[in-house]
Amino acid sequence: MSLTQKPRVVVIGGGFAGIQFIRKLDKSIFDVLLIDKVNHHQFQPLFYQVATSQIEPASISFPMRNIFRGNLSVQIRLTEVERIDTTARKVHTGIGAFDYDYLVIAAGCRSNFFGNNHLASHVFTLKSTYDAITIRNHILMTFERTITAPPEEKDFYQTLVIVGAGPTGVELAGAFAEIRKQVLPKDYPRIDFSRFAIYLVEGSAHTLNNMSDSSRKASRRYLEKMGVRLVTNTFVKDYDGDTLQLSNGECIRAKTVIWAAGVTGNRIEGLPAEVQAPGNRIRVSRTNAVAGLERVFAVGDIAYMETPKYPKGHPQVANVAINQARNLANNFSRRLKGWPERQYEYTDLGSMATIGRNKAVVDFPFLRFKGLFAWFVWMFLHLMLILSVRNRLVIFINWAWLYLTKNTSLRLILMPEGKLKEQVPRHQTTGNKEYHRNGAEVVDVACL
Repeated sequence: MSLTQKPRVVVIGGGFAGIQFIRKLDKSIFDVLLIDKVNHHQFQPLFYQVATSQIEPASISFPMRNIFRGNLSVQIRLTEVERIDTTARKVHTGIGAFDYDYLVIAAGCRSNFFGNNHLASHVFTLKSTYDAITIRNHILMTFERTITAPPEEKDFYQTLVIVGAGPTGVELAGAFAEIRKQVLPKDYPRIDFSRFAIYLVEGSAHTLNNMSDSSRKASRRYLEKMGVRLVTNTFVKDYDGDTLQLSNGECIRAKTVIWAAGVTGNRIEGLPAEVQAPGNRIRVSRTNAVAGLERVFAVGDIAYMETPKYPKGHPQVANVAINQARNLANNFSRRLKGWPERQYEYTDLGSMATIGRNKAVVDFPFLRFKGLFAWFVWMFLHLMLILSVRNRLVIFINWAWLYLTKNTSLRLILMPEGKLKEQVPRHQTTGNKEYHRNGAEVVDVACL
């Protein structure tokens, strides 16, 4: 046991799983040290709305020191984990090593480019608030440059490609299609937005491939009616910042490519090879204990738990992360009291996606529906997941204003003064980590 009076639990990652675990843990029994490389919890399901200027970044980003304000049992360190030593029970970081009595890994996922770092160096990802703001800045700067671009280059600037037709890709495509029709023509009346081409590229035959057949068909109809160009059964081979090469032989010249096609785990150095599971996930028991290690646990997207209902691991969604974290927190107390621990199993409550104004699809276990009512259900359930009442109110007001006026005042280009240069994401690779040109770590998404 550490030198503190209470056992110290070190938590790596402040996403859905990490935050929920800490909130539910009995602080009268444990002290907590939360380690993350950003100082805020990020509500990932609404990143696309920040990227398309529908809500402000602060509405979905929650400073962790504010979340745990007044709780002296929780400490926070802003740094990056370099490796863990499970023998010495230490977490080594960029600002030093921290002892633990219990370790909870909730490091989440990043984008998977399948080793194609050349492709990764030119596309945008959407796995952080920073990514969403970067896309917003880039899109708005692209249209500023379209005004003065030579005629032969205007189509290049007015072509947007989204790779991956899961919920994120579908929601992005629908949102961009709406602002193309309702918002951007008012801001840029001299630009012909009928030439603004939005492509959605998907490796399978369907959009929303993990949802029901009725939802797949409905989402496809919605997108096609909104003018999104769907390219299915097709993979991306390469992109050099100018031309996107597809597996069907087609090439698309595009200024903007957004990668929204899947996830792979954020690798933690120091874990034995035998605990590594497909997708860089960590093998855990039904109580989220890491296989073969004492006092080490993993929860959320990074955890690979095989159960009778999910022999290939649970889906990497917020509900799994939240409920695994709550179960693990309860088990910590049960363990110290000598009570049997409860095993986790996921009860699938359904899935949903929104394609735009009055357009959504919802799959519940007992009911499937689409359209206006599905859109209201989507909005309500996402509002309920937001951490603070104030932020729920702010987002609701933004949505109501957007619905009534078809406009927002959030189309701000935020860059350092004198830095209005062409915004293209450039990354460099160092070991297992990828970095933007300005040094910010890339958080990513897997493919097709």
